[in-house]
Amino acid sequence: MAKGDDAKMKKRNKANRKKIEKRDSKASVSTRVAAIIASKKRRKSGKRRMCEGMCFSLPTPDDPFNDMHGKQDFKGMEPKKKRSSKEDKSGLVNGKDAALRKGTQARNVTKLNQLEVDLKDEQRGSVISINDLGQKCLVDPEGKVQVIEKEGNHGQHGWAFENSNCPSKFLIMCLNSIESALRQDGTHISEEDKPLFVNAWGVEFWKCYSAGKDILETSGASSSVEQIAWMVSIAADTIARKEKEGLTFASPFLLFLVPSQEKAVKVRSICKPLKALGIHTVSIHPGASLDHQIQGLKSCEPEFLVSTPERLLELVNSKAIDISGVSLLVVDGLKPLSNGGFPDMIKTIRQSILGNPLTVVFDDCFSHASVPLVQNLLLGSTYRLSLNDTITSPSSCIIQSVNVCASEEEKLSKGIQILDEVNCNKLYSQPLKVLYILGKDSKFREMATALKIKGYSISTGSSCTISNFKNSKMKPSVSIIDVDQISTANLEEYEIVIIPSFVLPIDSYVHVLTRMARHTINGMLHSFVTKENSALAGLLIEILEQCGQAVPEALRHL
Repeated sequence: MAKGDDAKMKKRNKANRKKIEKRDSKASVSTRVAAIIASKKRRKSGKRRMCEGMCFSLPTPDDPFNDMHGKQDFKGMEPKKKRSSKEDKSGLVNGKDAALRKGTQARNVTKLNQLEVDLKDEQRGSVISINDLGQKCLVDPEGKVQVIEKEGNHGQHGWAFENSNCPSKFLIMCLNSIESALRQDGTHISEEDKPLFVNAWGVEFWKCYSAGKDILETSGASSSVEQIAWMVSIAADTIARKEKEGLTFASPFLLFLVPSQEKAVKVRSICKPLKALGIHTVSIHPGASLDHQIQGLKSCEPEFLVSTPERLLELVNSKAIDISGVSLLVVDGLKPLSNGGFPDMIKTIRQSILGNPLTVVFDDCFSHASVPLVQNLLLGSTYRLSLNDTITSPSSCIIQSVNVCASEEEKLSKGIQILDEVNCNKLYSQPLKVLYILGKDSKFREMATALKIKGYSISTGSSCTISNFKNSKMKPSVSIIDVDQISTANLEEYEIVIIPSFVLPIDSYVHVLTRMARHTINGMLHSFVTKENSALAGLLIEILEQCGQAVPEALRHL
């Protein structure tokens, strides 16, 4: 090869190497930096773009790269709008927010945004304060106080929402996802022309859940498709909010106890659309082998667990699953779960859960036999939820006792005896609130004197409140009213109502039965009758049978 050809080859190789180095240097910087480098080279070579002109303005802290060229009305540097705290609190699980832009869901979110704007205007100027009980409160300019957060009701998670006026966007999205899946599968929905997020029962349930109280559902049936959809969507929304705050859940968040395999499969199918949003559901029942379910639980950490009591106990005893951190417990179908060994199983499961989870019980039997099971599950303040107006629904878990006496003196003595038995009962950690209802011709002074001798404090009149008779620490305080004051008395706070002389009409008896003990499941209504009340015996028997209460033989023969 001639010397001239060798020199040409070296020159070409050198040029190729420079091109490769130049290309690598450009790839190592961002597009913006590469543009700045190219502009600098053009400025040094004297080949500037016409749009750049001869601008030699200096960079400033607001424009470090001199993009504004000294102009103050540059529109490309507008700051981004800050998201409000309420929009941040409705964040989605795993960042899956693209579904909000699809079809009906986007329209629903638009309506919800308008509602949130109205709520912000109402709460403008409010001040957050902390009261003596450690509760966060909103204090508006008019002096009204609203509790928005309360610690310690149900473990560390806290159930009260700061914005308890409307559901979050993620909750609406969960309901829409479930509704779309149900309609595609052809599953029956009771209100075909209405979306799930406007269901009346669901809205009431969300309000009770936000208040942090245990819930006793007394409609008289097991959970429906709409009710399950609302419960699992609210639970998913709570998980999303808590994960955004940095909390994690080592145990399943929701434990859904069902009586049969068919019910477990139904609940699992309703929860299935939430998997796309990061919520995994596992169904455990005797229809599958135990080893298969153990292996499945090892490879998955579900947020929702749907199980029958017997199979769940087997897995807990074998340490295949930990339910100590369950935050929401749902017991569906008391009628089948009140028989056999199910009550003991449920009691053991409840003892395996640490803390005080929010508990929801569906009472579908209206029988006094299920009351002990409900009392073991619902330990604190309880909200009765039902859209059914029949007498059986509001009187659920209230024990009715009708005693047949031979004389008026026997009525008086038995009424005080029952009060003494309740006072000696160790099942009640705090004194119960007692109400005596007397007739106009009853010997009021004799009753009051007899109760004072026993050591009970007395309060009279329909205007008496519970705070007026909390003086007695050892025995329950007793309030006494007459028949005419029933309609004006506040009956919902009284757990025990005693009617020593049955002189009131049957409508007044129903009024007392359906309005007493609204926030507890320890309600008891004691009535005393004689042969003079034989005309009301048939009506009383009908009410007792309708409510699933025991009917005394003496009352049948009256």
